[in-house]
Amino acid sequence: MDFTSSVGNKLVPGDELGYDRAKEVKEFDETKAGVKGLVDSGVTKVPRFLIHPPESLPNPMLSPATTHFQVPVIDLQGFEQSCRRMEIVDQIRKASETWGIFQMINHGVPVSAMDKMLEAVQQFHEQPKEEKIKWYSRDLKQPVKYYTNMNLLVSKAASWRDSISFDFKYGPLNLAALPLACRESVSEYWKHMIELSKTLKELLSEALGLSTDYLANIECMKPELFLCHYYPACPEPYLTLGTKKHSDPSSLTILLQDNIGGLQVLHQDNWVNVPPVHGALVVNIGDLLQLITNDKFRSVEHRVPAGRIGPRISAACFLNPSPARKLGPIKEFLSDSNPPIYRETHISEYAAHHTSKAGNSALSHFKLL
Repeated sequence: MDFTSSVGNKLVPGDELGYDRAKEVKEFDETKAGVKGLVDSGVTKVPRFLIHPPESLPNPMLSPATTHFQVPVIDLQGFEQSCRRMEIVDQIRKASETWGIFQMINHGVPVSAMDKMLEAVQQFHEQPKEEKIKWYSRDLKQPVKYYTNMNLLVSKAASWRDSISFDFKYGPLNLAALPLACRESVSEYWKHMIELSKTLKELLSEALGLSTDYLANIECMKPELFLCHYYPACPEPYLTLGTKKHSDPSSLTILLQDNIGGLQVLHQDNWVNVPPVHGALVVNIGDLLQLITNDKFRSVEHRVPAGRIGPRISAACFLNPSPARKLGPIKEFLSDSNPPIYRETHISEYAAHHTSKAGNSALSHFKLL
């Protein structure tokens, strides 16, 4: 089939008479080859179902404000030592209150494990289609699945990326349940994420002025979902996005990005690059941590533009509350002068509203009048 766009006429999805988007999307989905399959087939134009409206795309006349703003980089070296720990906690507090994101170095995760993880994601997506499609699924109950845009069939504009996800919500996954191409790397890397999450829970608790074990005790930051993206080089990057603007419906996200980079965050109405630093991990505050901290820590909107250079690889660990927990502002933060901003909710309810808003923050829905 011919997945071509009509860019010369400046058409956006749905503008052309006779264009059957549902049919084109269905045919694409049935190939199970993903966006990489388009690239492998030699496409030179972005298919219409992947074209985003101009107002949602980066302005080519404006460069990200890297000269004016720089995402904080925090060195965790020596965090066990009391004096050094106080300094690190203060840096985390400031970054979480003003940016909602920071990069970490010397965090304890071996660089070798990080490099192997990125290599494994690339290896999975670049293996023969016959091997890869064994994992193709849109079943949310499937613990391991490969797909292109989970909401592909209903989204107005899909993103230029393929993904593989690993769901650890119900505990460790058996090695045999993981694809051979990334089996050992995922298993090793996830163990490091579990340990790092313990450290982050402690440091964030102290940054909030709470006891060291507070966030651990309320079970609000459990490593559950591991989502690995593959962004192929794009022939027309000015027409689509790798990941559109969104905030994360999690408590916290720990992101590993490769040396190509591409992540941008919205800070003071400016899109700011998060430059790749070999050996660094990116931490961003999610909506649910903003909710329970009563706006003390801020969730951050971010995106990934499509690029001519690729593939770009990333791997994100999402920390979520226990599904059984009811979430609301931490009572220690509340007073007559600082009343609760949000009502209580369950993670499933928040996630449903986040999905209905196409990835935009659903926090406003839970605000008290």
